[in-house]
Amino acid sequence: MRLIWVYQFADYAPFHYNGQFMINTNDGYIWAEGARDLLSGTDTNPDAKEYFDKFHQFNDLSPVTSAASQLTAFFAKILPFSFETIIFYLPVVLGSLVVVPIILIAKDLKNLEMGFIAALFASIAWSYYNRTMAGYYDTDMLNIVLPVFLLWSIIWAIDTKKDIFLLITAIDILIYRWWYPQSYSLEFSFFGLILAYTLIFDRKSGYSYKLLAIMMLAMMNIDGFIRLGIVLAVFYTFKQEKYDKYLFYILGAAVIGFLFSGGLEPIWLQLKGYVFRNNVSSETKGLGLHFFTVMQTVREAGKIPFETFANRISGSETVFVLSLFGYIYLLYKKPIMLFSLPLAGLGFLAYVGGLRFTIYAVPVLAFGIAFIITEIAQKFIEQIGVQGAQANRIRFLLMTILTLGILYPNYKHIEAYKVPTVFTADEVKVLDELGKKANRNDYVVSWWDYGYPIRFYADVKTLVDGGKHSGSVNFPVSFMLTQPQVEAAKMARLDVEYTEKTYTFQKEHKKEIQDKNLTIFSNIEQMTKDYGFTNTNEFLKSLNSDIKLPKKTRDVYFYLPFRMVNIYPTVTLFSNLNLMNGAQKKQPFFFVSRNFRDDGKRIQLGANIFLDKRNLMLTLGNKTVPIRRFVRTYYDKSMHLHKDVQLVNFTSDINVIYMSNYNTFLIVDENTYNSTYIQLMVLENYDKSLFEPVILSPSAKVYKLKI
Repeated sequence: MRLIWVYQFADYAPFHYNGQFMINTNDGYIWAEGARDLLSGTDTNPDAKEYFDKFHQFNDLSPVTSAASQLTAFFAKILPFSFETIIFYLPVVLGSLVVVPIILIAKDLKNLEMGFIAALFASIAWSYYNRTMAGYYDTDMLNIVLPVFLLWSIIWAIDTKKDIFLLITAIDILIYRWWYPQSYSLEFSFFGLILAYTLIFDRKSGYSYKLLAIMMLAMMNIDGFIRLGIVLAVFYTFKQEKYDKYLFYILGAAVIGFLFSGGLEPIWLQLKGYVFRNNVSSETKGLGLHFFTVMQTVREAGKIPFETFANRISGSETVFVLSLFGYIYLLYKKPIMLFSLPLAGLGFLAYVGGLRFTIYAVPVLAFGIAFIITEIAQKFIEQIGVQGAQANRIRFLLMTILTLGILYPNYKHIEAYKVPTVFTADEVKVLDELGKKANRNDYVVSWWDYGYPIRFYADVKTLVDGGKHSGSVNFPVSFMLTQPQVEAAKMARLDVEYTEKTYTFQKEHKKEIQDKNLTIFSNIEQMTKDYGFTNTNEFLKSLNSDIKLPKKTRDVYFYLPFRMVNIYPTVTLFSNLNLMNGAQKKQPFFFVSRNFRDDGKRIQLGANIFLDKRNLMLTLGNKTVPIRRFVRTYYDKSMHLHKDVQLVNFTSDINVIYMSNYNTFLIVDENTYNSTYIQLMVLENYDKSLFEPVILSPSAKVYKLKI
């Protein structure tokens, strides 16, 4: 199933670069960057260390210590495939491993047919496929595999009470934490269920207390190798009966170690980020600035309708309802499966916390629908009264038909799920060329969606990316892209230099920051104070005057892709507010039309939006207004941009831009028309004292800051 996408786009050139498929998730490029840098540092070339020092720069945020990067680098080192092939196909291989613990759990429940059906279903269910398909190179490729392995080890530990499962459970937690540091909440939920089980049903069993103790030690918020050493030492102690009298002392020490290492803090932070969230966040110290929170713009963290919720877990609403009923019935018939509730609970959190969580409910509800199928088949055989080989044939035939029925909606989704790669080949060519022109310590200004791929392909630094995109760091970048060129250029120089200065301060005063809990203010607040203002709004106005800028330490480039047209309104949200009180300003007018229709006299740009070709009057619903300008852009055979600008009515605030080669109309107000993004990317009207063009491609344009 995961190869369907590969077959569909095998000959589609825009999804290939250097003869290789590109990945289709933005976040994958951060792990690819870390793996690339690790490989450059472990090359057999005698100058590899020097090369690594040049390739991996201070403050470049390359995740060379992350598990995904390290595992990828390991595979790239030992396997005879290209780096691009490995990162593209790794999700296919690792994601499919979820079938192994599912089968092992079913073995404990003595129902292998159920396990086989559940494995088939879970491995291709809607949301699980989406996040483990070919090219979806991200931590999700093991984020479900590892907790399902943890569920298996817990079930077998409780059922068999064998010492080996104490160690397996602890090691699974260690690996899970290494792979995905945000695994705290799920691990703690498993721990809580085991604690409840022990206190209610198994208070006299020393084994359950051993399991609790070794889990808590594995969950401590300290270095993984230290935890591994502690786990091995405690496991050895538990193997010696003479030390059983110290069991509760060890358990108490484990609880104390967990709490004092800050074990609960990450759980609260995740709940705060995904459940208890606000539109605007404020800094509690200093000037008390207010910023727009990024979680409100991340689709996977938003609330979802029931239909989407059900489809992503089971492929259809009908199958979801049957799966839920089967899961509840399975819990009744096999109470040991109550330990799967943390996975189900986290999956159901998607209903309020965002669609990204649905993936956790997939394997447990797969057990539910599989159990229903096996029960139906068994009851049917009992009703018709056949026995022996004939009964088995009929039972297997019925299970096969029902299984194909529940798999079909998920197959249809996979067949239709034709997601694009993150960038097209033309866009990557621009970044590849930029990497040859820019220094590795230079910065590239662009929106956070493109931060990781920019760093991977151009090997430069970025101000924002998929992990560094809080409201306070997004504000300056949003300001640069949506304000006029003078203000944007000055903010770019300021933000880059302040970013580097903050990194240096944090490195040189690390101990002092920790000991005295010093507050590191956002760049924009520090700028406000340094320039003698107490009101950040007033400081921002001063950028239009002749202020003294910091000394230039590196070059700054603006990477402006055409695709950003689609998210421009979202980009504006982060800087279009009063920082002193958090009040949102009037949203700029911005409308994109690609499915327009020309009837000769009028162009229909959207529902109830028409442009009269004779007098260039714009009809918006029941209102007809004049436009300020009509601009047509087009490329000649040499791919040089030309523009025809027709001034219509200076009293109007609305402009219409027809980008003929893109088959796109833009309707924008005057402020948006004068924004740096529109002027530089759409119109190539750049202030020669502030910017110089570096790469002018239809897919993306790059300008170098001159101040």
